[in-house]
Amino acid sequence: MSTEASDRNLWDSLRPYLEKESVAAFFLGVSSGFPYAMIGATLTTRLAQDGIDKKTVTAFTLAFLVYNLKVFWAWLVDGVRLPLLGRLGQRVSWMLLAGSLVMAAVANLALVDPSADLGATVLAAVLVGVAGATFDIVIDAYRIETLKPYQLGTGSGMSQYGWRIGSAGAGALALFMAARSGWSAAYLACALFALPAMLTALILGEPERHREPTARKGVGEVIASIIGPFGEFFRRHGAWLVLLFILVHKVGDTLANLTFRLLFDDLGFTNDEIALWDVGVGFWAYLIGVFIGGVAYAKMGLKRSVLLALVLMAVSNLSFAALAAAGHSNLGMAGAIGFENIASGYGGVVVVAYFSALCDLRYTAAQYALISAAASIVGRFATGTTAGALIEGMGYVNFYMLTTVLALPGIVLFWWMSRSGLVDAAMGTAGEEKSDAEPFA
Repeated sequence: MSTEASDRNLWDSLRPYLEKESVAAFFLGVSSGFPYAMIGATLTTRLAQDGIDKKTVTAFTLAFLVYNLKVFWAWLVDGVRLPLLGRLGQRVSWMLLAGSLVMAAVANLALVDPSADLGATVLAAVLVGVAGATFDIVIDAYRIETLKPYQLGTGSGMSQYGWRIGSAGAGALALFMAARSGWSAAYLACALFALPAMLTALILGEPERHREPTARKGVGEVIASIIGPFGEFFRRHGAWLVLLFILVHKVGDTLANLTFRLLFDDLGFTNDEIALWDVGVGFWAYLIGVFIGGVAYAKMGLKRSVLLALVLMAVSNLSFAALAAAGHSNLGMAGAIGFENIASGYGGVVVVAYFSALCDLRYTAAQYALISAAASIVGRFATGTTAGALIEGMGYVNFYMLTTVLALPGIVLFWWMSRSGLVDAAMGTAGEEKSDAEPFA
């Protein structure tokens, strides 16, 4: 696939949103987004309301690091055939298993009491992370292999629509039910958000573009199946620089996003205000950003649309510095949330489309797990280990200005990669039209 847009009219840019593969990506995204909300903003709010101190609350974001470790077991999703369920197909069977595990883990989190046993809460959050990460491995592989190359932009957009609805919907439902029936009932209700992806896999069946790796018969073949996906990726020209970009491009954005609920709580916003502005306004702003991202990817091409996304995501952090300086302001919160979510929605589409195009279709699950894990590990580790102390030491205004500065290396590196041709040189078969017609040797 050429990484630059071909000549298309507006209808050509919009039509892929209505195709079954893109609609499927939407429902996959719904289920992908909700486990994140369960151990992200929702758990942060729950802990803060239980009187847990900031350093402990931000340390809980280390549960997200489980998502960054998924690369170590992603090869199982590519190569291990499940008994009984395996007859439904490699991707479908794993989708059903992983979805069931997520529902069980969220139900377990519903039953713990953070104020009574913080250790049990930590374990429950980690288990949700493990199950959610495994679910993501399957969902990402299914999405990439279902979408055709020309659908990567719009399909990623629909996935982001779904992710936001799943995340925001689960977060809003949790806040609503927690205020009326308690947190346990809230988490149990949210567990049902795993069903859309499971039903989608059952209805569509195995992806047509799925490619089985070489058959494995012994220990040597198993070892090769683990290292093979990464060996193929790192043999590409410029692969190490691409990995460096993946590692640093979202450090500032991740560090900022995982602390927003702390800011809202310290500024005195109520649960209803958070639900209205963060979940409500943020939800619609994100959807607008996703739509813009899908059209921009088709009209501007990969490189220009990604570079613009990186700039917008960096600048959006400044809006929260302004909110922190202004104090409790509904208008200020609406503006900050609106701008940040438009930037995130736009960036989520074009960056995910780029990362999807980097995959080899023989190793979709393992390679996308590597890419997506690397994309947030630095920011998540920094949030869990230093964010609380940084906020207490330098204040929210300076903290969010720092997150903006941390975004600059990723912008500069991608600009240089685009100018030098490394973006094109490191592309995978998932982004090539010929991969639909030519089987692997």
